Amino acid sequence: MTKTILIIVFALLLGAWYLSFLASRLDRLHHRVETSWEHLDALLQRRAAIALEISHFAAIDPATSFLLTAAAYQAREANIIERSDAESALSETLKLIRTQDMATTTESESDILAGLVRITEKISVGITIHTEAVNTARNLRSQFIFRSFRLAGHAPLPMRYAFEDDIL
Repeated sequence: MTKTILIIVFALLLGAWYLSFLASRLDRLHHRVETSWEHLDALLQRRAAIALEISHFAAIDPATSFLLTAAAYQAREANIIERSDAESALSETLKLIRTQDMATTTESESDILAGLVRITEKISVGITIHTEAVNTARNLRSQFIFRSFRLAGHAPLPMRYAFEDDIL
């Protein structure tokens, strides 16, 4: 009788430890999603700042400069609901810059354009990292044990944004 009680208590403790382990694993994944988004947000803000600098180039016509300035400000100031559309608009506007003749740029303007290329590559990597973290957290949360024991607590479901599918 005592042996059976000890086995049951041990099994319950082992089960509680396993659930605690799974909950902390999910918590770490949620933290990874948040930090990857913060990093991606910082890169996107930097891209908008570079776009504002590019809008002042002498080689850019006034209409493109106006579009670029408007898109950059919209991307910097957009709330989370409007952010995806604003970032997509900025990406499309920056594609206009690539198609224009930038042969008459100065050395400092060339450095800014090179910075745009570098930040765009970093954004692509940041999007990949963020997307992977979101997908991993969502897959984990969809498993039966996480849903049945509510191991996610009250944490919101991680989400992806539509602009992450854009080719930057």
